[in-house]
Amino acid sequence: MTTAPTSFDERYRAVETRDARFDGQFVLAVRTTGIYCRPSCPARTPKPANVTFYPTSAAAHEAGYRACKRCLPEAAPGSPAWNVRGDVAARAMRLIADGVVDHEGVVGLAGRLGYSPRHLSRVLAAELGAGPLALARAHRAWTARVLLVETELPVADVAFAAGFASLRQFNDTIREVFGVVPTELRRRRRNATHAVTPGEIDLLLPYRSPIDLPGLFNWVRVRSVRGVELTSAVDDPEPSYARTVALPGGPAWFELRLDERGSLRLRARLTALADLGALVARVRRLFDLDADPVGIEAHLARHPELTPLVEATPGIRVPGALDPHEMLVRAMVSQQISTVSATSMLGTLALGLGEQLPDPGESWHHLRTLFPTMSVIAERGHEALRGPARRIEAIRGAAAALASGDLVLTSADDGPTQRAALLAMPGIGPWTADYVRMRVLADPDVLLPGDVAARAGAAVAGIPPDPRGLTDWAVRVAPWRSYLTAHLWRAVAPTPVPRPVPRTPTAPDQTGATP
Repeated sequence: MTTAPTSFDERYRAVETRDARFDGQFVLAVRTTGIYCRPSCPARTPKPANVTFYPTSAAAHEAGYRACKRCLPEAAPGSPAWNVRGDVAARAMRLIADGVVDHEGVVGLAGRLGYSPRHLSRVLAAELGAGPLALARAHRAWTARVLLVETELPVADVAFAAGFASLRQFNDTIREVFGVVPTELRRRRRNATHAVTPGEIDLLLPYRSPIDLPGLFNWVRVRSVRGVELTSAVDDPEPSYARTVALPGGPAWFELRLDERGSLRLRARLTALADLGALVARVRRLFDLDADPVGIEAHLARHPELTPLVEATPGIRVPGALDPHEMLVRAMVSQQISTVSATSMLGTLALGLGEQLPDPGESWHHLRTLFPTMSVIAERGHEALRGPARRIEAIRGAAAALASGDLVLTSADDGPTQRAALLAMPGIGPWTADYVRMRVLADPDVLLPGDVAARAGAAVAGIPPDPRGLTDWAVRVAPWRSYLTAHLWRAVAPTPVPRPVPRTPTAPDQTGATP
């Protein structure tokens, strides 16, 4: 990540140069106008004496400022700090984005983090300038603005989809945050000519450039599970990835696609509109959309061994996970077998044990299966899984522990605690525990020195390929060892993917047993 400026002078210089790298990492509030902006706002730079900087939009809201109508600070990509940092504030922000406050309240959020509600509120106010309720309200306001501007949903549906408890609360918040009523935001809709199927939501997903979208689409393509996931052909000029997912309000279907303008769009059909915010947060983690590629690549390219890899694939991302429990099962199934074999077995598992959904409509009719629940895998996994009996029992045991709550696995876990809990389970070794940490927590600093493909990539790059030598060498690229691993995987990938969009780089197939 580009190091976020911390002093007033550093932040003010970023504003003077309209440096978009820092959008989403802090906001500036102007006392003479009562407005807060992202650092790259094209408006005239205010005098330093009139500026106050806040770490989050919620902090600016709490101080009485409203969002700029010109730069739309709520539309910036999320801060990459929540993945880099593993402290309680970062973990809380990930859970708030997942809608935990909306579904479980502050008590539920605090309980998940192991704090009392009062102490958690003090920590967040000190670190982020706002408590959990204000942070959740800011997230709801962002969701509402997106729906008002980019969809034709009725205003009442927008209110409840964004997580508001009442229309009055929704109207008051929109007026307070944006300085206009919801219908005024609706009149600024930019995609009025964009055709959307009734009952579906279609949104633009912002990200920081560059981004290796072809590589991301290819990653999910070669690992797609039958019935659960569906991807476009390798030579499709507008690649896409679609799947089913279980959300708190019921099953959902979504599709990510790269359109003809090079924009990444999310199309979704939800059982409960209130799940939209959680879905967007999960999808952003899946494609690592909040990463800061410029800062990461500048750090990696300092080392001559990595310069050719960075130049070959600018904007590389580390794919995340939609569902932590599913990710653990996929990782355990993939141990010591090829990606092709693992994907085939996962397809058998899903089609044999997953819930079969009613027909969701013509555009989704190939996606009729949810990935099996942990309780079903624990009870009947042996019917679909193949391989050594010890591995099958280990997978069933892990699923049973997840289903009972004896093993807790979430996107907001403390990294070392999660790793220790996984290693304590039979059949889970360091590779699996670290791979899950990389994918589930979006931890940017995970190295897999025992991974065959990573070691082969190290040899190609001129880095010591033995586990100890690779581990010792990789210390110099911390805290970005997950991105080093991604580049090493790419270095030995055999087949390039056709370039679907001129402005994005090609991405070869991934090989090996990496799930």
